[in-house]
Amino acid sequence: MWTKKEVAKRLQIEWPIIQAGMAGGTTTPELVAAVSQAGGLGTLGAAYMGAEQIRTAFGAFRKQTDKPFGVNLFIPEPFDPDQPVSEAVRQAMNDVRKSLQLPPDPAVNRYTESFEEQITVVLEEKVPVFSFTFGMLDQKWIRALKQQGATVIGTATTVREAAALEESGVDMLTAQGSEAGGHRGSFLPDSPSNLIGTMALVPQVVDRVRIPVIAAGGIMDGRGIAAAFALGAAGVQLGTAFLTCVESGAHPLHKKAVREASDESVVLTRAFSGKPARGVTNAFISLLEPMEQELPTYPVQNGLTRDIRAAAAKQQNKEYLSLWAGQAASLSQDVSAAELLHRLVEEAEEVRRRL
Repeated sequence: MWTKKEVAKRLQIEWPIIQAGMAGGTTTPELVAAVSQAGGLGTLGAAYMGAEQIRTAFGAFRKQTDKPFGVNLFIPEPFDPDQPVSEAVRQAMNDVRKSLQLPPDPAVNRYTESFEEQITVVLEEKVPVFSFTFGMLDQKWIRALKQQGATVIGTATTVREAAALEESGVDMLTAQGSEAGGHRGSFLPDSPSNLIGTMALVPQVVDRVRIPVIAAGGIMDGRGIAAAFALGAAGVQLGTAFLTCVESGAHPLHKKAVREASDESVVLTRAFSGKPARGVTNAFISLLEPMEQELPTYPVQNGLTRDIRAAAAKQQNKEYLSLWAGQAASLSQDVSAAELLHRLVEEAEEVRRRL
């Protein structure tokens, strides 16, 4: 089941299992290194990191292992930093700030990091695997990465997005089902619906493109891996499963919320960032749910809630943290990344034998 997988061969890893590049501090160098050392592909979620922070993380990783690894960035999207915030949204967020003893209406000086600076570091450090989400990578960067021998992986949430990514020249693509935790990777805005489940999305994408397809969304154990392979995937990507690992940098309250989540408590929301993302529901999501259509778009809303999330983390208040998680969060485990990876392989093999 494993040896024939093109993904593992191309990425020079033992198992075609990729740890998702979860941004925001979850993918510590320790987690990335542990996954890679155990035979999978660890991925640094670097979207919210400055160029020098990324370089430092690479250095920390390389001190722990010489195995291949990846880095994930968000493709920049045009946005209006001066877009208006409705009075209802402004007042609701200021009420939260008051409860957290924060000043109202904080000034936001920077909404995103410089993508050009980020990817320049990726090139300078000769990272072997580069993945991206939220859009299409400019051709100049694809050429530069491939000239260095890097593998380039895009993210699609529909068949049309998959076809567009293949046409752009990526080496592989991740088919992200709607069960996935965190931000949706959708980038074709004219799509009438991009909430396609993994079970439906993967085989349609496999039939449409000629490049290897990596299945993502709701995969938490060997059963999910075996199912993904049966659908035609050449590899799998897991995020929530690794979020609760010992080496993960997720806040302890985040890990606890994920482990205790039910299938019905994980919802899609724009409350924290202005972009649809899946996580465990809490007071902040419930507060802004009636105003979702009034919320600023990403990354403006993400910038406007930064002080709230930071204060909530310091004050151990999970009601105002972004608790990103996939729909199968309750299957998460409190184990080391290496132990999880080995369990995944054993479970998938056991499923194959039973079938």
